[in-house]
This record gives sequence, C-alpha cells and structure tokens, in this order.
Amino acid sequence: MKILTCTQQKEADKYTIVHENILSINLMEKAASLITDEICSRWDKSHRIIVFAGPGNNGGDAVAVARMLFLKGYQVEVYLFNVTGNMSDDCTTNVHRLQECGFPNYHEISNSFDPPKLTSADIVVDGLFGSGINKPLNGGFASVVRYINASQSTVVSIDMPSGLMGEDNTYNIRQNIIQADLTLCIQLPKLAFLFPENEEYVGEWKLLDIGISQEYIAEAETPYRICEADEIRSLIKPRNRFSHKGNFGHGLLIAGTYGMAGAAVLAARACMRSGIGLLTVHTPVCNHAILQTCVPEAMVQDDVHEHYFAEPVDLDSYQAVAIGPGIGQEEETALATLEQICDCYIPLVLDADALNIFSTHRNYLNKIPRSSILTPHIGELERIIGKCSNSYERLSKTKELAAYLQCYIIVKGAYTAIITPDGKCHFNPTGNPGMATGGSGDVLTGILLALMAQGYEQADACRLGVYLHGLAGDIARARYGEISMNSGDIINALPEAWKQLTDIK
Repeated sequence: MKILTCTQQKEADKYTIVHENILSINLMEKAASLITDEICSRWDKSHRIIVFAGPGNNGGDAVAVARMLFLKGYQVEVYLFNVTGNMSDDCTTNVHRLQECGFPNYHEISNSFDPPKLTSADIVVDGLFGSGINKPLNGGFASVVRYINASQSTVVSIDMPSGLMGEDNTYNIRQNIIQADLTLCIQLPKLAFLFPENEEYVGEWKLLDIGISQEYIAEAETPYRICEADEIRSLIKPRNRFSHKGNFGHGLLIAGTYGMAGAAVLAARACMRSGIGLLTVHTPVCNHAILQTCVPEAMVQDDVHEHYFAEPVDLDSYQAVAIGPGIGQEEETALATLEQICDCYIPLVLDADALNIFSTHRNYLNKIPRSSILTPHIGELERIIGKCSNSYERLSKTKELAAYLQCYIIVKGAYTAIITPDGKCHFNPTGNPGMATGGSGDVLTGILLALMAQGYEQADACRLGVYLHGLAGDIARARYGEISMNSGDIINALPEAWKQLTDIK
C-alpha cells in the first residue's frame, strides 16, 4: 500500500473526478456516507454529536456527515467557522442541503464564538481542516482546538486531526493540534500517522475507501509503502519435494557473552524455526553447554575466550552471518567484530552490540559491506546518527545513512521501518506492544539470518522477516496477552505464523 504526500492525495482526488467521471460533490457524499456508517457502528443515538467544520472541503465532509446523522435520528449540532466569508463550493452545497432537510442546530461563526458545553457523553466530529495545511494553526482556530482538547468528549477526526501536517511536523505547535480518539482517513494513510510522537493526536486510525483512481495511485511515485500480506506471501520461496538441508543454507550466528547466553539462544531458536538448513553458533566457551542444551538442533563453535567473542571466524563454510546479540562491548570483542566485518564476503546481519560498537568506532562505518542488513532500535540508531528531534528527522537521517553505506536499515518499533539503499521505506503493519520486551530483537536477527542463508535477496528478507516477526508477535498476544508474553512466546508462535503466510491449514 502506497503512502502518498498530502499534495499527491489532492491530485488523486482531481484525477479521479476528471477520469472516473464523478462530480466532486458526489465523491464527498461517498466519503460522508462511509464516515457516517462508521460513527453509527460505534455510538448509538444516546450520544449528542457536535460537528466543528471549517470552510473548506474537510468542512464540507463534516456538514454532510451532520445531515446524514440527523436523518438517522441522531441529535446533532453544527458549528461552521467561516471567518473570511469564503467557503468552498462543495462546502456551500452541503450547507444548503443541511438547511433544506430542516436541520435545526446550525451555527455559522464569522467573528465571535460562544462554544457549546462539551461533556464526556458527547461525540465531537472534527472537520475543521484536513490535509491542506502547511503551517501551524493560530488565532481563533487554535483556540477552538484547545477548547476541544480540554473537553472529555470523544473526538473523531475526518481524514486528519486538524492542525497535524501530513509529513513533517518539526515546526508545528503541538498544543494547537486536535487530539483525536479516532481518525477516519480517506483512501490512503498519511506518513505522520506512523510516527510515535503523533499517536496522541491520531488515536486509532482507519482507512475508508471512497474509490480514488487506482490508475493514479499505481502511477504515483513515492518512496513510502506499508507492507501487505499478499505482497509478503508472494516473496516466500516454494520448497521442492526432493530438497535436503544443504539446499537451505548454513548460517553462522556470532552471539552471546558471559551472562548473555539467552540472546544467543533466542536468536538460534528463531533461526531454526525459520527454515535454515544448518546453523552454527559461535559463542564464548562459558555458553557451550547452555546452547547445546537449549538449541540441540544447532551446532556450537567455541570462541578462544572463556567469556566473550574475541577471535573472528573463517566464513568459507557459510552462506550468511549474523553478529551482535548479547556479544557485549569489550575492547577485544570490538576489535574482533570490526575485523570480522571488514573481511566479510557473505550476506551480513548486524544487530545490538555489533551496532553499538560503531558508536565508538565511527571511522569503521564505511567498512560495513554493501547490502548488509542493520537492525537497530531507536537508541542504537541515534548512537550512530545523533539525537533527533522527531521521527521525520530520524527517518531522513536514516535514509541518508542507508544511501551512504548502501545498506538496508531496519528501524525497530511500532510500524518498523525498512529503509533500502535507494531511499525506499517500507513500513511493517504487524506486531504489538507486547513485543517491547528483552530478546525480541534477537528473535528478528535469527529470522533474518535464516532467510539470508536460504538465498533470499536482502530487500525480500527484510520485508518477509519483519512481517513474520510481527505476525508471530500478534499470535503470541492472542495466546498470552500483551503484558504476559515474552520473546520465547514469539518464537513458539513462528510455526503458526509461517502456516498463515503459506496457507497451510
């Protein structure tokens, strides 16, 4: 699913009107009908509906929704702010339609505003501004937004919370943005919805398909997408009947230090659950018995050191290598890691402490082999790129880093972002807050190692691995709940996740 800019989405509307032979007012009517249906499915007629509308097409949507709710028997009040005396044509049409149906509670504000008293039982429909703004709200509109936010009412925003910009909110005034409980987004999501600092404004969001031209969407250029299940399924390689373990690769996992054997165990178990033919875990001597006991399917190779990784490994026997889970940051470990990376000629996954090492050895960054996969969480990422003021800046800097290194960077979190060397960004929709627990990233590293060893291209391995990881997390949540689940539960759910993706019943 593509994520278009707000400008592109307006162009898509215009293209649809011209090429799909539909009037703009009818497109607005369809949007309003879907919004009305969604509101009716969630709240009954005991709730008063207070509609705040602006003079543009977002306001036109809101006024149309008011009319439809009124005709269904809801108690509705409309406050339309027309301070310039210049409403859009479609908004004007919908005001006339509202008046023609005998609507009794319409208030058009041109100067002073006497606000209604809002209660916790009220539903506020926010149709002040949609995706058209490019600067912070101020003046009277900012006051209205703050008044709504100060209430206990449930807020439903049409397309976007008023005051929020679709992409970059670096210079926005946060207190002048509507804090919606539900955002009913038209056709395609906005990039800003996927950033954690905007959650308090967007709330839950749901897409409404109003029939925008698929031709325009298909041809529109954008670096941003959200992965979808059918796309992910198409990436999975079928297995021949006469396949054997040698067909599915031999992976090397360099993981664990004294007291961190669990990271190696989790990554190894996830790797073995993700289709690899053979796995060797290179780990300090102290972890040998633990790995042999906890992951009997894997082979264990001892490092020269008792307690930490201290000597690089010959890679001739392997098809892919992953370095990082639980290896620590001893100076010997750092030197061994850097030497291992500099001499690496097979597909490489870097995670956890392998990434942290680069924050203190930055001159080695350009030694990372091209097409490697880096899997930082935000803290690990910012140790490399520096502190960022918001997610948009972080995304921009990460795209620059991926281009500079010619590597794939997976920024872990809600809507995990997969950034490719050519600047594309794929957001992952699976996963949940229950995965915010120690070891979850180690599980992802194991999955990615398995896919790379099997010969998946890096871009495909990233999308499939991250989606699968999140899907297993969703299955684990269904079994155990978000609070109780742990990283081992994600591994235990991997077979069911693979079955869902391969349609095995």
